[in-house]
Amino acid sequence: MLAGKHILLGVTGGIAAIKIPLLIREFKKQKADVRVVMSRAAKEFVTPLSLSTLSGHTVITEMFPEQTAPSVASSTWHIELGMWADVTLIAPATANFLAKLSHGIADDALSTLMVALRCPVILSPAMDDEMWRNPITQRNISSLKEVGYCVLPPEEGELASGLIGMGRLPEIPSLVQFTNKILEKSNRDFHKKKILITAGPTYEPIDAVRFISNRSSGRMGFALANASALRGADVTLISGPSNLQTPRNVKRVDVETSEEMFNAVTQYFSKSDVIIMSAAVSDFTPVKSFPRKLKKENISSDTFSLELKKNKDILTHLGQKKRKGQFLVGFALETDNELANAKRKLQEKNLDLIVCNNPLEEGAGFTVETNKVTLIDKNGKIEKFPVLQKFDVANEILDSVLHRTKKYG
Repeated sequence: MLAGKHILLGVTGGIAAIKIPLLIREFKKQKADVRVVMSRAAKEFVTPLSLSTLSGHTVITEMFPEQTAPSVASSTWHIELGMWADVTLIAPATANFLAKLSHGIADDALSTLMVALRCPVILSPAMDDEMWRNPITQRNISSLKEVGYCVLPPEEGELASGLIGMGRLPEIPSLVQFTNKILEKSNRDFHKKKILITAGPTYEPIDAVRFISNRSSGRMGFALANASALRGADVTLISGPSNLQTPRNVKRVDVETSEEMFNAVTQYFSKSDVIIMSAAVSDFTPVKSFPRKLKKENISSDTFSLELKKNKDILTHLGQKKRKGQFLVGFALETDNELANAKRKLQEKNLDLIVCNNPLEEGAGFTVETNKVTLIDKNGKIEKFPVLQKFDVANEILDSVLHRTKKYG
């Protein structure tokens, strides 16, 4: 995978920067083309000259050229490198750099480059144990993962401080292997494909402050959007209420109710090649919604009845409207008779593929980073997967879609 690939390496100011010459050498052995951008602090640990010699390219350390130079040429190097790279690896990624990146600060060469990147970005944090476990650092990490950055966690072992803990930069083979993995998952095999994805819950209003909903966090749908974008697709994400940040290179449409979800989906459906309906749309909505808050003291009895009506079945509607060449994926969240219920839903709604999971199983809950799914296609083929990160589940689903569109047309 690495032969002929353009790897952009960002180096920040941590002691682990002393390992970077060995990393460059390994990338070069595998015939990758490597270019390096350093923060100012990184120069305290490894010289630009050594990294330039090993990479075979000029190392960038400053946003602007020296004013004392005999001549100054115009340059948009950060845009050019952003377009050149197939993947970017930041190693080591310090706590300071992670904080700047998560808040969009672009005040030096490396942080400015990050804003201009189009390719997948791998962050390999390295720092002392307490710095790594600091709630602010962890919050920044979570924020960056939400918008699509790939994070290779540090390893446990002896640190520069002499303490033992979490924070070591992974060894060179691990860094190379992870870079290879991300390139495999971002090979742009969905280039020029339009993918429509739904995510999250819907809110069905009872009154001005209360609503009916479910426990969906939207994480699976957002992971699908992120994975699809990394694989080159033109992605539209229609999301119910969610605190998750929009993945990079994804168009997001926010909705609240099932009716709004229906209208948004039907708007984008006809132009989509692949439709993945992972949203947990409410099945029912109140017959009457009150414009102001219902006060319990205004209700005479100790009980209160809420009349509900069925919402439009979006998936059934899409199955009926699906044209030749479109690929429709549904989700079946089941707690009993999972496979039987999923197979029935697959057929009744005219789906090409259904993703079945049970939220009661360990690792398959609503708010966790993992999921455990079974895929069933329209020909009855069943694929079961163990507990995986939702990003990896997303890629398994996309692999299945790609395989079946090639096989069945």
